[in-house]
Amino acid sequence: MSEEIKIKKIYKSNKNKGIAGVCGGIEEYFNPYSIIVRIGWVILILASPPAGIIGYIFAWAKIPKRHVL
Repeated sequence: MSEEIKIKKIYKSNKNKGIAGVCGGIEEYFNPYSIIVRIGWVILILASPPAGIIGYIFAWAKIPKRHVL
């Protein structure tokens, strides 16, 4: 009885790309509507510009790009 455990990983989106594919990748991972993720980033940037921008840049740098074969 071997059960395969499938680990889901987050990647930058190649298809749903605004600036760097970060919001599209988060949307593909969590499956909400992409507009909710994008509005969340905008609200974070408006509420605290340094935190929102630095958070996006951090996500851009740390989330790997999906390699399509």
